[in-house]
Formats: sequence, C-alpha cells, structure tokens
Amino acid sequence: MYDFSKVVITSSPHIKSKEDTKSIMADVLIALVPSLFVSTYVFGPRVVLMTAISIIACMVFEAIYDKIVGKENTITDLSAAVTGALLAFVCPVTLPYWMLIIGDGIAIIFAKCLFGGLGKNFMNPALAGRAFLLASWPVAMTTWAAAHSKIGLISNSQETLDAISQATPMAILKGTAEGDLPSIMSMFLGQCGGSMGEVSAVALLIGGVYLLLRKVITIHIPAAYILTVAVLTFLFPSGDLGHVQSMLYNVLGGGLMLGAIFMATDYSTTPVSKKGQIVFGIGCGLLTVMIRFFGGYPEGVCYSILLMNTTVWLIDKYTRPTKFGAPAKQKKEG
Repeated sequence: MYDFSKVVITSSPHIKSKEDTKSIMADVLIALVPSLFVSTYVFGPRVVLMTAISIIACMVFEAIYDKIVGKENTITDLSAAVTGALLAFVCPVTLPYWMLIIGDGIAIIFAKCLFGGLGKNFMNPALAGRAFLLASWPVAMTTWAAAHSKIGLISNSQETLDAISQATPMAILKGTAEGDLPSIMSMFLGQCGGSMGEVSAVALLIGGVYLLLRKVITIHIPAAYILTVAVLTFLFPSGDLGHVQSMLYNVLGGGLMLGAIFMATDYSTTPVSKKGQIVFGIGCGLLTVMIRFFGGYPEGVCYSILLMNTTVWLIDKYTRPTKFGAPAKQKKEG
C-alpha cells in the first residue's frame, strides 16, 4: 500500500524540469569557451588569467555580501561566475587587474546584490561594472592591444602599452582614431584588436548556437537586435563605405555579437514575452546605431542595453499576454 504521508502538497504551477539556475549558468560558461580560446590565441595567456581573476573576485564579493547580510551562500549557482567572465570579456586585455576587481565589486554588490540578488536586479551586472570602469578610467578602458602582441602576465609599462596599442574597427569607422580597417574576414575569425570577448564573431556565433540548442536563450532578442543594426547601417552607410561593407563592419565589429547573444538575453533584465523581447531587441539596435553614429563613443552596445534594461517594466506592461478566459475589460487593460 502506498504511503501517502510522503506526498508533498504544493500550490500551482506544477513544473518539473531538470534545468536549474546552476545548469543554465554552466551552459553560458560553456558557450563562452570558444571565444576564450580565440582570444587566448590572439592576445596570449593573460586572457585566461584575467578571466579567472574576474570570476574568483565576483564569487568572493558575493560570498562576503551573503555572509554580511546573513543570506544563504549563493555562489554555487554560478551566476557570479558568469558575471565575472562577461565583465572580463568586455574589457581590454591590458586592463590592470586591480581595476577589473573593482569593476567586479561594483557589478556584484551594487548592480546585483543590493537589489535582492539574482532575478531581482534591473540591469545587467557585467555591463554596469563596465560602465563604471569606463567612466572612472576611460584611458585604461580604451587602450586596445593589437592582435598577437606580447602582453605580460603581471604588468605592462606605459611604453609597452603604447607600442602594442591598436585602434579598433569601430574607432576607425567613427573617425576618432587613425588606421586602416581590418578585413571583414579578420573580424569574423578574430584577428583584430578589441575587448577580449569581441575579437571573433564566429566564436560568439558558435556559443550562441549552443545556447539556442540547449534552449537557454531564444532567437527573438539576438535576431531583432542584430537585424536592426544590419538594416540601419545598410540604409545609412558609415563614412565612405558601401552599403554592404558598412553593414558587415557594424555587425561583425565592436561588441554587438557579444551583447546581443550573452548580455541582452539576461533573464532578469529583459521582457518575458516574445513580443516584448522583439521590441527590446529593436530598441537596443536603434540605440546602438544612434550612439555609434551621433554619440561621443565609437561603441554603443553597453549603454544601449543598460538603457533598455530600464524600460523592461514598461515593455512588459504593454506586451504581457492576457489570462485565458479573462473578461474583455481585463484584456483591454492588460
């Protein structure tokens, strides 16, 4: 006879799934591995050390915060590790470690934990950390190493940094730096300067396909984001470039792929409905192009996503699905 005393009675919804936060975050880390490999090949072993330091720092900051406020330790869900990896990926490989660690603290404590932790933050923590670093140390955050330059593991003198620095494709397109644009194939494969995680579009696409196959993300935000940038930069080409060239440089260059696939798809800072996600992606694309074309920075992915993060509540309000069988009045209000 069955022992009904072991039956657990709970309220709906009753959802059974093998997926949890830890497995989802592990998939994101796995999806970042191709970019890590390419970046290590392009810039050297400092990439691995910076990523490891950033991950460890984020996990330590979260553990300390949990201890201080008396919360259960949450570092095992790997969300802090993902934040650390993504923050390292949006920084130049020449950034001093202590600056990166400060950015990790801002990302974890001020952009995540103080709002209640995972799922309650209203902006992407890694991008918030990057925005803080860019505002605090703009020179260090915009000193980009050339591909295959020799970068020391421990420290680099200013003379060394000046010798190995190279303008990014976005800065050249913007006209804020001099230099020859790399070939489109170099940008696709990863043979040009930039942040650690944006040098290879193909590596990011491989990671994106993995996340799609694992159903960690959906296609709506990345497709809406990338297509919006592609259409606008095709219709309004940059500088003396042709329509197709302008589109390819803007899509493959900068942080668009990294932002569209790994940043703009963050669960807690993006809309819940498919319609809302499309609106969110289009908004990110519009802001990115506007900042690139008319703003003071050659890149606009970071600020475009952060700005759209603040509108998620409004997008959800007008795109949320109505309850089945709801009265007409409630459907209209919804």
